[in-house]
Amino acid sequence: MSTSQALASAAALPEDPQQLAELAARAMYAKDPATQALGVRLLDVGPGHARMSMKVRADMLNGHQTCHGGFIFALADSTFAFACNSRNQATVASGCTIDFLAPGFEGDELTAEAAESSLAGRTGVYDILVTNQDGRRIALFRGRSYRIKGQVVDAAT
Repeated sequence: MSTSQALASAAALPEDPQQLAELAARAMYAKDPATQALGVRLLDVGPGHARMSMKVRADMLNGHQTCHGGFIFALADSTFAFACNSRNQATVASGCTIDFLAPGFEGDELTAEAAESSLAGRTGVYDILVTNQDGRRIALFRGRSYRIKGQVVDAAT
């Protein structure tokens, strides 16, 4: 590839961090059947943060007729993924924890909001708060990220 071709390809990606975050999020969502199958919707994304929501369905309930913790975890984990990949640098989870604070019920609209707490070198820490439609805190999730080689959206695409 010549220098002029490389510069032309690089120009295809937006320079604005917000636009780049939105482009990366659209690309990730299109390739994420797990998040789509749960009915998770992307509400907002920007550099280092994301907000997603999910309606609790009857098939998400456990034996206590509350939302299974795995579904709450999946919502928080997806939101974490969108936040830590928002700079278009391919990033994966290196670990996470979750604390369940209150149950979610059928029909609840759960919203997860991720905020970058730390980003240094290849690693980051993200805190995700899951709430219901009334603002009640359902769970706290903390994810640790590790940047790998590559980008979410390549300039050539």
